[in-house]
Amino acid sequence: MQTFNSRVLMLTAGALLATSACGGNTVPSYTSQVSAPGASSIVPNDSTSILKKLTKVVEIGSTVDRKNGDMGPRAISLVRSTFGLKKGQLLVCNFDDSAGTAGKGTTIEVLNPDPHSKPVTFTQSTKLEGCDGDAVTATNQVYGAGLVSGLVSRFNQAGELQKSHGSPIEAPFADTDAFCGEAYAPEDIYISDAKTGSIVKLAFVPVSSGNVRLTQVITGFAANKGSGWSTLGPSGIQYNATRTGSLCNDTLYIVDGVDNTVVAVSNASNLLEKNEIVVQPGGKKFKCAHPTRTCATLVYSGSPLNAPVASALLPNGNLIVANTQGGNTLVELTPAGKVLATKTIDTSTTADVFGLLATGTSDSDTALFYTDTKTNTLQELEQ
Repeated sequence: MQTFNSRVLMLTAGALLATSACGGNTVPSYTSQVSAPGASSIVPNDSTSILKKLTKVVEIGSTVDRKNGDMGPRAISLVRSTFGLKKGQLLVCNFDDSAGTAGKGTTIEVLNPDPHSKPVTFTQSTKLEGCDGDAVTATNQVYGAGLVSGLVSRFNQAGELQKSHGSPIEAPFADTDAFCGEAYAPEDIYISDAKTGSIVKLAFVPVSSGNVRLTQVITGFAANKGSGWSTLGPSGIQYNATRTGSLCNDTLYIVDGVDNTVVAVSNASNLLEKNEIVVQPGGKKFKCAHPTRTCATLVYSGSPLNAPVASALLPNGNLIVANTQGGNTLVELTPAGKVLATKTIDTSTTADVFGLLATGTSDSDTALFYTDTKTNTLQELEQ
């Protein structure tokens, strides 16, 4: 196992698409990763199975908050720059309180990406009740999602609450940042909603300003109307982008645990209007208001997907999806929908894997972090 200092650059470079820049600060550019279906820049699919190479399990550490005892780890995000937080650190949401009551957790933890790491409270707020999302920007603004509070809230680098956003958000189930790789490029946060089956876009208008516009840009995803850990709906959001000159070719991936689907939205940064894309019943077909500008396609549906919640975007552009409610099995897919491998993390009936994060710069150094809610720990699969 490598030390924290030696791994920072590898972690930071390899998980750029897990986060994005927002707010009124200048954002450093980066080289983005492989484009996906619908993007105009065509990159061959990598059919190498990374999941088969990930054979070593390493425990990073407990995610239980040392101040109030919150537990039940969910979403994982990576810190990409040292500004308050340190480059390479990981953020993890806690969904439960100290008594294990589902949806009562109100904390986000910080851990270093090495064994025996100790959780440090990044923030605690009732605005985060039922914390299930912790998107971190390039300037280390953190957008925490609370399934029970019904809010997505922004915290600064010191964990201080800055602003909360509600309607049209009702039950935020996951969030991710979307930045296309250039200073002053469009900066957005995408939020899935487990109550309305929608995707809400939090956009900064104009770019790099503090003015926020919330728009429900996609609707029609299936949602089971469940509560607590049993909730299923659109989640596992991942963002992938390449640049061709001044053009951004980007794709948004969305997992739906009710219909057992993975959906790709092409040119996602072009989403501007309310219900611009409508998912048809069954989750396999889509009505797009402006199909030449942006539309959705089905990447995969059905077995071996089984009630998935979490996903991770690999450095080579492929995806790993976690069958959270359906057996804690990981499924590796290409953007074209080819199943490359499956791996069962835990054979028990307890749903454990609610958060995934892939890091690395190539097939040979890719690693996968995941949350284990049964043991309240952050784990890593290594090669």
